[in-house]
Amino acid sequence: MTGGSRPDCPICRSIAVDTAVAELEASRLMMSEDAPMRGYAWLPARRHVVELHELTDAEGNAFMRDVRLVSRAIAAATGAVKLNYEIHGNTVPHLHLHIFPRYPGDPFEGRPIDPREIRRAYGPGEFATLRERVLEELSRGGTV
Repeated sequence: MTGGSRPDCPICRSIAVDTAVAELEASRLMMSEDAPMRGYAWLPARRHVVELHELTDAEGNAFMRDVRLVSRAIAAATGAVKLNYEIHGNTVPHLHLHIFPRYPGDPFEGRPIDPREIRRAYGPGEFATLRERVLEELSRGGTV
């Protein structure tokens, strides 16, 4: 995927300096210890676009391959029973997809996730361990 960042875009600025967990074909895998839920990740497009239809066919296919690869890795690493996917972009207009793992008995069972209601997703050392498990699963999937 070719470059094309915008200096006025907070996601373009963020992914230029933040450490991605993995560089993928059309996106970057971003995860952090201050996640709203255990296993939460987000994938910003590497090129600045706002809408899916702004990607070329090749970029769109690559972006979906990234989503599929990461979703498999997160499901395997977390044991989640379901993954929720969200693309909005109305707050920050840069194409990015959120992945929220769902677990039996999670605080949002039977309703949508509200990340503002979560205070701490990881105990000491849990994030680093999960991050490594996700990377191991990604390497089995043919990237990283």
